[in-house]
Amino acid sequence: MPIIPSTYNPPHVFKNGHFATIYAGVFRKVNSISQQRERITLPDGDFLDLDWSFAKDKTEKLIVVLHGLEGNAQRPYVLGTAKIFNRNGYDALAVNHRSCSGEPNALYRSYHSGATEDLAAVIEYVLATKSYTEIVIKGFSLGGNLTLKYLGERQNIPKEIKAAIAVSVPCYLYGSMLEIHKQKNFLYSRRFKRHLLEKLRWKQAQFPDKVSDADFDKIRTLKDFDDLYTAKAHGYKDALDYYEKASCLQYIRNIDIPTLIINAKNDSFLSEECFPIEEAEESSSLYLEIPKYGGHVGFYDKDNVYYNEKRALDFVKGLDASKNN
Repeated sequence: MPIIPSTYNPPHVFKNGHFATIYAGVFRKVNSISQQRERITLPDGDFLDLDWSFAKDKTEKLIVVLHGLEGNAQRPYVLGTAKIFNRNGYDALAVNHRSCSGEPNALYRSYHSGATEDLAAVIEYVLATKSYTEIVIKGFSLGGNLTLKYLGERQNIPKEIKAAIAVSVPCYLYGSMLEIHKQKNFLYSRRFKRHLLEKLRWKQAQFPDKVSDADFDKIRTLKDFDDLYTAKAHGYKDALDYYEKASCLQYIRNIDIPTLIINAKNDSFLSEECFPIEEAEESSSLYLEIPKYGGHVGFYDKDNVYYNEKRALDFVKGLDASKNN
């Protein structure tokens, strides 16, 4: 598909990518939405906590929402998406990745950018226990990479999955890693590292034979964390092997359901390779929108309904309209 021209034009102060990113992550509040938690058991014996919110009337439509690195199902961008879709006839299932629901997961492994087996397990659970006939997946950042990788690496996507939206996606993890380690992103990388080290302390308490105090002294960067924990805990040789194999970029040419990618030009986390222009131009299913503004998951818009939320809903409605014509 051709690249989609973007109409996003926020107020002046939100044209600064860092301001947009920080405001959306720190100051935005989303109210008037109620979630119900359900815990499911995964095939490996671990658990996932799922937070549901529902449309006013019974529906056969569902949106599955995946948060980003060290997020959870209560992040404003997750709640904002759930709220607008609830009001438009969709139930919403917000997935908390392993260890992100407020307590440690049971196993030494956790979640990561390529762990599509957990998304597959959620979809299988929904199809086995619920009556939804139309499912949309929307992922943010790490969750966006998971969404696109899941859709592109599997040959038999359930027929109930009708569309997907991926926002602020680090499609090429190595390039994104290089960006996040630059001085411009120092505050973000420091925050991510602090949270990840807190989670690693959980693992040390659970598995003292696998994590030592000396290991913490070795972690100075996010790449160090991926070398020491992410790669080893999830079957990769090292961080570079993880970045290579977990990146969705190599899979997105295979996606064959309508999929919208929204990556802002001024997203300081994304390298040039994270804008898959060639792949989108050669695909009949990929729709790539590159707004000039938006930062990283920071698409501020009026009435506290963010641009990516409106675009996701419009995208899905547009598919319904074309299907009915």
